Amino acid sequence: MLQVNYIRENREKVLERLGVRHFKQVELVDQIISVDEERRSTQVSLDNLLAEANTAAKQIGELMRSGKKEEAEAIKASTASHKENIKVLTEKLNEVEEKQQSLIVQLPNLPYHLVKAGSTADDNEVVLTHGEPTALPEGALPHWELTAKYDIIDFELGTKITGAGFPVYKGKGARLQRALINFFLDHATAAGYKEMQVPHLVNAASGFGTGQLPDKEGQMYHVGVDDLYLIPTAEVPVTNLYRDVILKEEDLPIKNTGYTPCFRREAGSYGAHVRGLNRLHQFDKVEVVQITHPDKSYETLEDMSQYVQSLLQQLGLHYRVLRLCGGDMGFTSAMTYDMEVWSAAQQRWLEVSSVSNFETYQSNRLKLRFKGKEGKTQLAHTLNGSALALPRIVASILENYQTPEGIVIPEVLRKYTGFDIID
Repeated sequence: MLQVNYIRENREKVLERLGVRHFKQVELVDQIISVDEERRSTQVSLDNLLAEANTAAKQIGELMRSGKKEEAEAIKASTASHKENIKVLTEKLNEVEEKQQSLIVQLPNLPYHLVKAGSTADDNEVVLTHGEPTALPEGALPHWELTAKYDIIDFELGTKITGAGFPVYKGKGARLQRALINFFLDHATAAGYKEMQVPHLVNAASGFGTGQLPDKEGQMYHVGVDDLYLIPTAEVPVTNLYRDVILKEEDLPIKNTGYTPCFRREAGSYGAHVRGLNRLHQFDKVEVVQITHPDKSYETLEDMSQYVQSLLQQLGLHYRVLRLCGGDMGFTSAMTYDMEVWSAAQQRWLEVSSVSNFETYQSNRLKLRFKGKEGKTQLAHTLNGSALALPRIVASILENYQTPEGIVIPEVLRKYTGFDIID
């Protein structure tokens, strides 16, 4: 979440950057400032009253020790209301702080200065395009027909067991999944990321820390009895490893990676664009997360973008990089790059990765700080990226590598799959 002091001291800039997002509830800014004035005023009154009470208590003690009981009783009588007034002010302060918190969590992150105004995906900027579209053989099929033809993914069986959006991977399809996971993890560790195995369920505090709660509560699967949430991405547990932690500046950057299944309700998703692997309720993903010094986070964002692109290049996939406009960015992001792979069979772009810089938005919620060399404590910057999400990568490989003889496996994966063609 945003810092109250920053909102108060930079009201016009906050409003201008929220405008880049086309954020409608701009009245929240002035409400937050107004409540903060009340909070500060209440805090001053409480501090003054506590100081008076402490002074009176010392005076009473000294007078009693000196045998001046009447004078001590007189001071005690004149300050009798302090205890009740302190209780009242403390309760008021707690109420005002809760109100301020409820307002400020409704504000999204402020877009970085390079992020352009826009309201939909049509307003996103194409930063670069790599490679050329694959020339497919006559009669090329979309991946949902290929998976049935070669019996490697069964959508109907998944629907029978659980419901739509929970496919069953079979034979070479399952091995391709495992190969991609290992390929992505091996390259992440080679790039300096430490592999983490983390829980697949998190508590509400973790969901709040990375910004999924309360913004995306409707998209998360909730285990009601235990009040736990199935993770929508490894970003949540991996970043929360550092909740309520003060790091040393020399520890930065921290680079972690993790493979997890991911669970998303995807409420309201329907139509041809979600067929097959295009949008699932359960899917596999390898995530990369960095915690950096604020001065270096945008350099880190570029490095993470290049790293994800290197994976796509090794897989031989035609892709493009988008810088998302304000209106298409996630609630918590200050700047996001999306990587999209061209689906030659579907004749459209498929998003396979998002790499984002959250600046201090998450770390403020997480209370994730670092102590600088001068001893000053400040909030770190957090970043994360998909490296990569498997469903659309699998879809792209199946579609773009199809031949009359079968689906050729990209060369870099063959040592992981143990086979070079699905036929």
